[in-house]
Amino acid sequence: MLILSLDTSSVSASCALVEDGKTVAAGFLNAKITHSATLMPMVENLFSVSGKKISDVTMFAATSGPGSFTGVRIGASILLGLAFGKNVPCVGVSTLQTTAYPFNNRLFEGKIICPVMDARRGQFYNALFKNGERLTCDRAISAEDLSAELKAYDSKVIICGDGYELAEKLIPDITFIQAPAQLIYPTAANAARLALKIYENTFDKNVFSDLNFKPVYLRPSQAERNYKNN
Repeated sequence: MLILSLDTSSVSASCALVEDGKTVAAGFLNAKITHSATLMPMVENLFSVSGKKISDVTMFAATSGPGSFTGVRIGASILLGLAFGKNVPCVGVSTLQTTAYPFNNRLFEGKIICPVMDARRGQFYNALFKNGERLTCDRAISAEDLSAELKAYDSKVIICGDGYELAEKLIPDITFIQAPAQLIYPTAANAARLALKIYENTFDKNVFSDLNFKPVYLRPSQAERNYKNN
């Protein structure tokens, strides 16, 4: 199965072609340039350098959130545009789970994996993982509540995700182990691997139609909050 995967939910943007679990081609950019301007050129380059064609793709995947409202929408829109009319599965993957994915190995065994994204308003998008298993759902959580929860686990904590610097600043009473530089951000290649697992472990494959692909925001956007208050 050849998977075209996208990630635009955080400050970085990436895309990848993954076949049978192996990365065929990948692109990654963390230059604070609008994802709508960078992602499609990166996708086009994937096909150019790999010799693959869009018609070869048998699954589309993307990080569906949580994360930047604009970023999540960009990824979803591009995925659905590319998948339109092709009748192939479209699988959404948690950005936080994608960020935690590379830590599921013996090197990090027994440690709490703590991906964090700046959710603004004094909160983080966060979930906790250990030995490849979820400890919490994806949620928006305050720095104070996250600090108290991490203390209760009494384990070493590896921090990753684009909110790691802010978390280290706002949660000074936790001694974080910073993730290796190459593992801080989510990647589309890891999203593809997770998407394949989700697909294989789901009985009803019809749920993965393009019509069912939905972004995950966890809370209303600022525009929605302003509208309700007027």
